[in-house]
Amino acid sequence: MTSETVIQKAKKIKLLLLDVDGVLSDGKIYFNDQGVEHKAFNTLDGHGIKMLRRSGVEVGIITGRSSHIVEKRAQDLGIQFLIQGREDKYSALCELLKSFPCELDEIAFMGDDYPDLTVMTKVGLALTVANALPVMVERSHWQSTRAGGEGAVREACDFIMQAQGSFDTALAQYIS
Repeated sequence: MTSETVIQKAKKIKLLLLDVDGVLSDGKIYFNDQGVEHKAFNTLDGHGIKMLRRSGVEVGIITGRSSHIVEKRAQDLGIQFLIQGREDKYSALCELLKSFPCELDEIAFMGDDYPDLTVMTKVGLALTVANALPVMVERSHWQSTRAGGEGAVREACDFIMQAQGSFDTALAQYIS
């Protein structure tokens, strides 16, 4: 797919949906001796999400696992669309669309593994991370240069804002 076609797809996006493990995090799940789960999130991704939301694009999370950590991260970033513990991510998307009605071609989804394909193959813009499985890369429209949990989501946010012409305005607040 040509880059111009991908840019045209990105211009339409009203909602960016994200997987967690392997996208917002590095995909590793840490447990302490008491069985408490730990994840690390990249601040670049978090700030990119905030900038994208301020530009008018909503952000949501659909993940197969359930975690209080993810709930806290979503809350900290102002993400109101959070669906956890759902292996069938497409039915979760259909459920989410009742709260945020839009067309499928106005949705971007960033995933890294096979369970994400059910959504990625139906939305307008399929995004993946640098370290995604080859099948995911083949079926995505755009791939970050950074790995999941290492700023890949920030790249995606910047890309969407650049395509929509809102990046310079978003960046201007940091330049004196």
